[in-house]
Amino acid sequence: MSHDHKQYERLTFDSFKNRANDGNLSPYEKIGFPDSYRKDKELDIFFDISKKLELEQEKTTIIDIGCGCSDLVKHLIANSKKLNQTLILNDSEEMLSHIEKSDEAIKIAGRFPDNYKCLIQYENQVDAILVYSVLQHIILEANHFTFIDKCLDLLMPEGRLLIGDIPNMTKRNRFFLSSKGQKTHEEYHRGKEVPPLPLTHDFTEKIDDALLFGILHRYRALGHETYLIPQANNLPMATRREDILIVKN
Repeated sequence: MSHDHKQYERLTFDSFKNRANDGNLSPYEKIGFPDSYRKDKELDIFFDISKKLELEQEKTTIIDIGCGCSDLVKHLIANSKKLNQTLILNDSEEMLSHIEKSDEAIKIAGRFPDNYKCLIQYENQVDAILVYSVLQHIILEANHFTFIDKCLDLLMPEGRLLIGDIPNMTKRNRFFLSSKGQKTHEEYHRGKEVPPLPLTHDFTEKIDDALLFGILHRYRALGHETYLIPQANNLPMATRREDILIVKN
């Protein structure tokens, strides 16, 4: 990983609170991405999410946990207004302060699920929950199974939980070992000496196939349907990230 990307490593809930208060950062940098990864791409991301969570339905209740303050949340608010949905946005007070006040969005501040008492009124009533680009930060400081359990407590039967944009280090390695990945690597360094493939061997505090399949297995064993889903090819990190969809039984 290049020096420019070091600032995006090991970000915790408090790290994001600090980034939200940094006036020198763009909205994309506040949520943990270089501008090149998210600028002009978040509408495509929204369309991918919408298909998986079936967000085109009217009068549903949706929660976005770790919503951030970039264009993606603006697309969710616009969609909610169009379809008369109830949209609950959960993040730190610092991050939520950057989202314009809207009759279509209910802001609930705090670290989930520590703030569950603020959401308990929605227990067993939510149609869809979005947790996007968040799992990799949860595992640094909390039990991800506890987090998912509490998400499922909020969902109604057949409600959908999308744990999206999960950076899978083993998927990333597989990509760079593929012919397409090797070509991408060579083209990126065109005109310069091509370094060795950027494979990851240290999986400390990183997500791999084992962790993802552990989630799929656990919640199937608890009676829910679980799916590991690829991202649309036009998404900025589709070659190294994927989504988990859990449908509550």
